[in-house]
Amino acid sequence: MPMDFLRRIEDARFPLELHDEADIRNSIVLEAAELIEAQLPGVDAPPADASAIIFRITPQGRAALSTAKPM
Repeated sequence: MPMDFLRRIEDARFPLELHDEADIRNSIVLEAAELIEAQLPGVDAPPADASAIIFRITPQGRAALSTAKPM
């Protein structure tokens, strides 16, 4: 789930490079919700070759983390 992923990267060092397909999908959702700033693969990128770079968690993302309950 995207919020679980956001919680997992909360204390990461940025920029954070991702290669895992599930992490990239979570990043796409979080970036669309403006909870992170990221460079994401194009829609035509093969999943096996795809990568993403997260530059930061936005203030909105930090606020979501502070109000979201851990699962």
